[in-house]
Amino acid sequence: MSDVNKTIQKWHASFRKGTDFDSWGQLVEAIDEYQILARQLQKEVQSTNSSNFTEDQKKTLGKFAACLEMRSASLQCPQSQGEFKLEDLKKLEPFIKNVLTYNKDFPFDVQPVPLRSILAPGEENLEVEVEEEAAGVGSLESFPSRGPGTLLPRLPSEPGMSLLTIKIDKIGLKDAGQCIDPYITVSVKDSTGIDLNPVQDTPVATRKEDTYINFSVDVEIQRHIERLPKGVAIFFELKHYKPKKRFTSTKCFAFMELDEIKPGTIVIELYKKPTDFKRKKLQLLTKKPLYLHLHQTLHRD
Repeated sequence: MSDVNKTIQKWHASFRKGTDFDSWGQLVEAIDEYQILARQLQKEVQSTNSSNFTEDQKKTLGKFAACLEMRSASLQCPQSQGEFKLEDLKKLEPFIKNVLTYNKDFPFDVQPVPLRSILAPGEENLEVEVEEEAAGVGSLESFPSRGPGTLLPRLPSEPGMSLLTIKIDKIGLKDAGQCIDPYITVSVKDSTGIDLNPVQDTPVATRKEDTYINFSVDVEIQRHIERLPKGVAIFFELKHYKPKKRFTSTKCFAFMELDEIKPGTIVIELYKKPTDFKRKKLQLLTKKPLYLHLHQTLHRD
């Protein structure tokens, strides 16, 4: 069996693994599998040295990756409009299984995933930040703009239950001005790192001052506080675009534990990537007094 056929076989096995998780209701595992496979397909599409696939086949792989991303997004935000269903995704199995020979039209009107993509789980970029990446890279207008975020509305109130709004005010970084298209991903994880709520992205920050990136955006936590289990934490991952690598990378992260949920202003420490959702091996980003600045509001019916 040739190397390219082995690669296709691995892709097909990954696809089947993801759809199996999906059909069994193991949504976190399904999302991880979909995102990892989407990233692998994107790498092949973006490769300039590979002659394994024709341009048309690469377009098909790009569209396939887009559908994986869409299904992943539907699982993370089940209330969102435009849900991409599991039965729709399963229709694509012949394309990934027989990509070298399948010549039917792609069944969904989607655009290939753009070059500017978010790393899949487990593919955190660990290289040291290089300052020149933000200098001499040309006009920012040469890169496609990122979407407006994925923030969700506040849940309906319930008698005796509290809801939490977190206003992300600003984040302090020594190289704040060099971050391209920074945004923050907010997630609620249990002690094992499993998502308890849909993951939300803020819009891209548009204002930077000295050592601060200003967000001034409200994030509605998608669960009543009284229903959060012990050991839970709310994570904030700062992400930014790296033009030389053509992907979005995590810059640093912060988190807030259950006993820190109280009305008012709070500043929390920043930690080095990769994001440690289990909070076992934490390393401070800097010794300088630079933090994530938040304001919490509790709503009780």
